[in-house]
Amino acid sequence: MSDTSDVIRRFNDAFLRHDPGQLDELVGEECVMEAIQPAPDGARYEGRAACLAFWQALADDRATQFGTEEITVAGDRATIRWRYRYGAGAADYVRGVNLMRVRDGEIVEALGYSKTPGDAAVPLAADPSGR
Repeated sequence: MSDTSDVIRRFNDAFLRHDPGQLDELVGEECVMEAIQPAPDGARYEGRAACLAFWQALADDRATQFGTEEITVAGDRATIRWRYRYGAGAADYVRGVNLMRVRDGEIVEALGYSKTPGDAAVPLAADPSGR
């Protein structure tokens, strides 16, 4: 049985190395994953086969690159802050976070959130104090 830190390290490594085969033993049968798109809720994938297929396709895409900004592990939970580059331009990336849960050495939950370009639905105050 692997601990949460080891599972998350191996999960990230699959994307950094573009090695989808590393994901085979990391995804639980009852895994649930919510992607960052489409807004506002993201697509939901249920079950090992669906989550694994999504992640393997993403890991295999050599035209893109993930970078890890920070990983925090607390018990069976992990938070991964990342940067996903999808083009050659300076602004061709998105930053986001995955909230992960590991049980018995396998990922059973992964909820993805991102900062996306565009205007907010609700106008934000120019002054952080709200005045």
